[in-house]
Amino acid sequence: MPSFTHVNADGGVHMVDVSGKSQTVRTAVAVGKVRLQMEAFHQVKDNTLRKGDVLSVAQIAGIMGAKETSRLIPLCHAVQIQSIDVELTLLEDEYAIEIRAFAKSIGPTGVEMEALTAVSIASLTVYDMCKAITKDITIDQIHLLAKTGGASGDYRKLDTE
Repeated sequence: MPSFTHVNADGGVHMVDVSGKSQTVRTAVAVGKVRLQMEAFHQVKDNTLRKGDVLSVAQIAGIMGAKETSRLIPLCHAVQIQSIDVELTLLEDEYAIEIRAFAKSIGPTGVEMEALTAVSIASLTVYDMCKAITKDITIDQIHLLAKTGGASGDYRKLDTE
């Protein structure tokens, strides 16, 4: 039978004990895209949406989401985030918004989930603010680009496209 980190010998679920792990600097970068239709994209770009400044609100939502990750993801450790940065970039040729999050902490466990949550919450915020214009909105390609620190070492996604 395989060994699972979140399942104890009796088959019960538990949070992994990280108390014996060393405090190291850990970083993570995640990215995703929100694809809009043309009218919604231009209203976001021109900041003419009735609900307000989509990019600023989504940026703040992403930061807030990262800070709440352990409350949203069962068995995820509460991480003391030293830094979280969320960037939204308009991709006019795709009518899309690329959302990128960078998280940093010093501790016994990584911040991949915080970076991924930041991208996810920012993406959902864009959807929420644009849904009155169109429901034809796709959130996709959310993934980890890179991470540093920890026992598993550094990771960088290889560009396969």
